[in-house]
Amino acid sequence: MTLRDDDHVVVVGAGLAGWRLCEELRRLGFAGRLTLVGDETHPPYDRPPLSKQVAAGKWSPERCVLATPERVEELRVDLRLGLGARRLEAGAGVVTLADGERIEASRVVIATGARARRLPWHHDALYELRTYDDALRLVARLEDLDPGDTVAVVGGGFIGAEVATALHARGLRPVVLEAGPRPLMGPLGETVARWLEGLVGEAGVELRVDQRIAGVEAAGQDSDVLFEDGSSLRARAVVVGVGAQPNVEWLADSGIALDDGVVVDAHHEATESVAALGDVARVVEAGGSRRVEHWQAATDQAAALAQWWVLGQAAPAQVGYFWSDQYGKKIQLLGHPGRDDKVLRVKDSGAGQWLALYHREDVVTGVIGLSQPRAVMLSHGLLEVPTGLEEALRLAPWG
Repeated sequence: MTLRDDDHVVVVGAGLAGWRLCEELRRLGFAGRLTLVGDETHPPYDRPPLSKQVAAGKWSPERCVLATPERVEELRVDLRLGLGARRLEAGAGVVTLADGERIEASRVVIATGARARRLPWHHDALYELRTYDDALRLVARLEDLDPGDTVAVVGGGFIGAEVATALHARGLRPVVLEAGPRPLMGPLGETVARWLEGLVGEAGVELRVDQRIAGVEAAGQDSDVLFEDGSSLRARAVVVGVGAQPNVEWLADSGIALDDGVVVDAHHEATESVAALGDVARVVEAGGSRRVEHWQAATDQAAALAQWWVLGQAAPAQVGYFWSDQYGKKIQLLGHPGRDDKVLRVKDSGAGQWLALYHREDVVTGVIGLSQPRAVMLSHGLLEVPTGLEEALRLAPWG
């Protein structure tokens, strides 16, 4: 059933997905009440620049804000910030806020995202880079450091690599501590991870793999990273980036299906009146389900849900897209390949620039490029419809 002008849409989660939904609902003509609830006191902001421009000292955090006062007024959004939701009664359409207020809604959207995953030895002296306040706290610490000071980065994945890149740009000495034999094996698979592992050293950043950390102890204003083999590393700061976990605890008795996220269908609906978007949404698809923690996914899902609720039209399936700027290179990925999919490099321009195809049962499942933005985008069509590997090689759209 499409939205009517007397409907009240309550969006819980004032991140990118929630804000983009507000924009899309208004753009498509929804004229009813629109309430956006967020547990942070900051208006909706863009997250990727936090680990890039902000951490590197090139931007102030304020530049990341998406919801300016003028834009909020234009969209007629009732912003309820600093009062996160604590309970959802899905059947009744009631959201209870932290202060006990109950908000009645005809439709509820869950866009509460994910929070930084914490290891057993986590404590308050460590740094994360997930939120606006995380960025403020980390930047304040970095500005007190001197060139050449050591900063430990726990986790060599995308966020860890971007943080290390930003630290290096500040003239600091990042030491990346990766638990696995090489970074990025989980999201990209062993073959591509092996192709990329040299980027760290080429950029002048120290990478230590197979690290087993027993804990981190304060040493005055510094920290000692303690390893299981009895060795240690003294660092002026320790930044931890080891993944994220969805914010679903407040939904425990909501009646909504949960499975490492909110379970939703292809329209992003958990029920006829409750939907979920972004990092928190686990979309059921043919052959399984997935939760995608990518900027583009949040934007695409918001647009698709708005189109379904306002126009009653299903949006075409979107090709997944992700990028990461690290160690002076740009990694771009199209699709959702499995970590065990085979990989074939199809273009190599030298100087660390290449393009490769993921494939499974001779069907292309993904396209990945290193500093090949044009070739990646030209290959988009290979994933819009099922494309065999032989056909992809014949078409060679990457040029």
